Amino acid sequence: MFHVKLPGNDAIARDPAEHHTTHRIKLPQRVVERPLRQVTRRLVMALLVLALTTFIVWIDRGGYHDNSDERVDFLDAAYYATVTLSTTGYGDIVPYSDSARLTNILLITPLRVLFLIILVGTTLEVLTERTREEWRLSRWRSNLREHTVVVGFGTKGRSAIQTVCATGLKPEQIVVVDPSEKVIDAATAEGYAGVVGDATRSDVLLRAEVQRARQIIIATQRDDTAVLVALTARQMNRGAKIVAAVREEENAPLLRQSGADAVITSASAAGRLLGLSVLSPSAGMVMEDLIQQGTGLDLVERPVIKAEVGRGVRETEDLVVSVVRGHRVLGYDDPAVGKLQLTDRLITIVRATPETVIAPDVRPLPTD
Repeated sequence: MFHVKLPGNDAIARDPAEHHTTHRIKLPQRVVERPLRQVTRRLVMALLVLALTTFIVWIDRGGYHDNSDERVDFLDAAYYATVTLSTTGYGDIVPYSDSARLTNILLITPLRVLFLIILVGTTLEVLTERTREEWRLSRWRSNLREHTVVVGFGTKGRSAIQTVCATGLKPEQIVVVDPSEKVIDAATAEGYAGVVGDATRSDVLLRAEVQRARQIIIATQRDDTAVLVALTARQMNRGAKIVAAVREEENAPLLRQSGADAVITSASAAGRLLGLSVLSPSAGMVMEDLIQQGTGLDLVERPVIKAEVGRGVRETEDLVVSVVRGHRVLGYDDPAVGKLQLTDRLITIVRATPETVIAPDVRPLPTD
């Protein structure tokens, strides 16, 4: 049985009112007006047309004949305007004077056409927009492969996305999952697809197509939530790389048992950086420089090039800190490293340049 230590009073908890039981997918929004607002605006326009027609008939009421009482009052004018704009009329109230008939030709008939355009146009536009959105969603699902799912769009989640995007990953290959609709709105505003819902539920992860994801980043606010998300995600996708962040270091083994390939302890990492900065401000500055992506020094992983095969670690041009050989990570001073092999990968410290940031085979390493 798992026992997860919960964070203390410094934990950032979600407002329960932000959790939604309805799970929806939100694609990056185009600049279009919301359907409800469109309908409301056009309904007001239709009512204004109706009111204008009623006023025109009322002003010229002497030129109209009512078969029931032979006179036209305000209610009769409103009735005539309504049936005239919505249909061809019933013939119970008719214009008989020349001025009334001319008014019908020049004013009321164009208003009738405008009224029908407003109503029919609103219906068609709403239906078209809904069909277009459903088509976009279906096309998005069919094209989504080898993508990255990010659970949580807080500070950690945003930083993780910025880092993976620095390697050339396109925003449309990122899906954000968060229980807050406001957070998902912020994610879609930045060009990422979003799923509103609780990521511990398998149906929510299915909407994010997690079963076809290449990598999953778990950056939730609570450690127990991260454990449940990792368990669910690993059950749905056995081959994806799962990286998770926890606040308490003692919860890291639980994340690994739950299926996470790598676990970053945010609280202890920040604490170690603070302690290092106290003991050696210069060393603390160097570590902070390594943490910040794309500036100063960067920690990157790259393949061994042919010219380096057969050489020692210290014979390369870059500052190598570790060698990845198979599933093992060997330190630069480990005797088992020996000579570099073509299948090895090197973890190096390099000066950040545009070339190293966007190179397709160079991977910035998470350091926080």
